[in-house]
Amino acid sequence: MKTVVSGIRSTGHLHLGNYFGALRNFVKIQEQFNCFYFIADLHSLTTHPHPDDFHASVRTILAEYLAAGLDPEKCTLFVQSDVPEVSELYVLLNMLAYKGELERTTSFKDKVRLAKAQARGVAVSDVAENDQNDEGVNINAGLLTYPVLMASDILIHRANYVPVGKDQMQHLEFARTLARRFNNMYGEEVFPEPEAFNFGQAPIKVPGLDGSGKMGKSEGNGIYLYDDEKTITKKVMRALTDSGPKEPNSPMPDYIQNLFTLMALVSEPVVIDQFKAAYADCSIRYGDLKKQLAADICKFTLPIRERIDDIYNNDEFLRKVTRQGAEKARESAAATLALARKAVGFKTF
Repeated sequence: MKTVVSGIRSTGHLHLGNYFGALRNFVKIQEQFNCFYFIADLHSLTTHPHPDDFHASVRTILAEYLAAGLDPEKCTLFVQSDVPEVSELYVLLNMLAYKGELERTTSFKDKVRLAKAQARGVAVSDVAENDQNDEGVNINAGLLTYPVLMASDILIHRANYVPVGKDQMQHLEFARTLARRFNNMYGEEVFPEPEAFNFGQAPIKVPGLDGSGKMGKSEGNGIYLYDDEKTITKKVMRALTDSGPKEPNSPMPDYIQNLFTLMALVSEPVVIDQFKAAYADCSIRYGDLKKQLAADICKFTLPIRERIDDIYNNDEFLRKVTRQGAEKARESAAATLALARKAVGFKTF
């Protein structure tokens, strides 16, 4: 059985983009693959969360994973920091990673630009990509070596497949590079080169409500699985629209198409057809469309929200899940690390 590995940072709640873009498929493939799903709490340390918030965030993501349908009897669901082998492999891989290639990663360059913008009190767009002025800017080493830790997460379970979007393809390619570099340097095929996994279909891009880009935590344009009915309705009713089409069969602007894209995920086909026809003949009322979309999102997410509450408050169940997940993940990780240590030359006296 092929192995699939994926994780998510323990920051904030999961939103519809997380669910339809990945989590829904995670639930499906846990029936067919050897799946390792983890909560990336080590990665979240780059932002120095308060210890109380740190633990609560891990608990939140764990409860939401479970409420959305991940089954600890069918997949290995664990907390990253519960598997110390990940950190040891991270050290070994860091010895094979080059400063120049890490500095060239898009994610690191974006973080540097953001830090410079914050230090200067300007917008990120005001910082040139080739800006070399680092005065007053401190970038922690964890951000620089972030891709190495991601590679360790993947390679520690000798993953065959990793579900990734376009924005993460560079990190997956770096994991492949480190796997190849390790194997070549030590003359042993310890790590397979993982491949991107798209669930046999084109990836779903769930749009945000601000009329641009995709739904994301940092963009503040998302609808979360834990949002209540009032919050969801308020967010949807604020979504960007216009005065409506002026001529029959007019093309839709992106921000209107975004609403129909969301509707396609949660509404009945007959409802979607009704509003598309109204748009085509210029009779559409965006207020009615938004009310319908909000109602359909609530119908979909509110049962998940109830399960999240039940699971989040069940200490005994969460302890069982994390303990079981850590045991299974460590068994896999220890086997891989033993191969890596042997290849490097570590011996027990």
